[in-house]
Amino acid sequence: MNILVLNAGSSSLKYQLIEMPSQTVKCVGLLERIGMDDAIFTHEKDNEKHSEVLPILNHEIGLKKVAKTLMDANIGVINSVDEIQAVGHRVVHGGSKFSSTVVVTEEVKDSIRELFDLAPLHNPANLTGIEIAETIFTSAKQIAIFDTAFHQTMPKEAYQYAIPNSYLEEHQIRAYGFHGTSHKYVSEKAIEYLGEKSKNIITIHLGNGCSMSAIKDGKSIENSLGFGPMNGLVMGTRSGDIDQSVIFFLMKKLNKTIDEVNNLLQKESGMMGLTGFSDLREIEEKANNGDVKCQNALNLAAYRIKKYIGAYTTALNGLDAIVFTAGIGENSSLMRQMSCENLDVLGIELDKEINAIRSKEIREIQKENAKVKILIIPTNEEIEIAKQSYTLLK
Repeated sequence: MNILVLNAGSSSLKYQLIEMPSQTVKCVGLLERIGMDDAIFTHEKDNEKHSEVLPILNHEIGLKKVAKTLMDANIGVINSVDEIQAVGHRVVHGGSKFSSTVVVTEEVKDSIRELFDLAPLHNPANLTGIEIAETIFTSAKQIAIFDTAFHQTMPKEAYQYAIPNSYLEEHQIRAYGFHGTSHKYVSEKAIEYLGEKSKNIITIHLGNGCSMSAIKDGKSIENSLGFGPMNGLVMGTRSGDIDQSVIFFLMKKLNKTIDEVNNLLQKESGMMGLTGFSDLREIEEKANNGDVKCQNALNLAAYRIKKYIGAYTTALNGLDAIVFTAGIGENSSLMRQMSCENLDVLGIELDKEINAIRSKEIREIQKENAKVKILIIPTNEEIEIAKQSYTLLK
């Protein structure tokens, strides 16, 4: 079965065409900087890479570019859309309705649409991907895989907010957790790699969106994102944790509207708000050249990660390993180093020399006799989505 996997992030679109059940990857592609005139498009087939810079102003334009490339006579991998039996879509927010993978129906699309306000950077792009794919890959089943599903195992004390019970019971206002596809994939890889020494794991997904999960015996018991994918860690454009009083102050004293506050916290905050840049590569380069704002932003981001490591270690009642993954987690040796500094009280001791070595393989970067394993595990949400899609349809 040929499964096209579409993974639309807030400013990126990753895709893979995967043959299942062999998990053979026929091509890989990535669109970065969606919304910009200088978006970067990369398509790789048989270890041959095609790259170009072009304006991709939204996800719809981006997905049409992907579809055209898949059927390109020179660099494509299919001759007809009928060669694709399923399209697996990452959908960020499934609310309380979806706890497992589903075939897309009009009802499913309506439910995804109803959750736009809770994941405004993602669910609209996810739905756009589904609707465009339906018009292009007409004979394929459209499958939705929800980022919230993996975190359905969180206990009530972790997901309920301390507001009147009726808001949970009648309106399902609670913490859902996100990046579940990634946390599930890397935690399973960590358990496979570590064996018995893997009961208590903290997974750290660092990209333009960021989150951390506490994994006990293979199940998620906590995630740093909540009702929507906005709180927790400092992200590319999202603020992460903020005192609720700030929101009231912005509205009452500074006369901000609800939409203005929402836009501020979702699209103008985080690393963008602190530095003017959302791409960590630019921020690290400027920090190395003495930019005080960028240095401060890196300190804030690392400090927040360390706070969550401490909290999740106590929630797990011990720690066997921490796992760094996603674009920043896998590639930024500086952010990994800063996130592990001064945590030797927890048994976390990073080896700076090993940490600086680049590799695409699963590897350990802790000091030789450190109590806690520190792993870098490349995430592959696409393989996880393909596996879940295939399992649903076979």
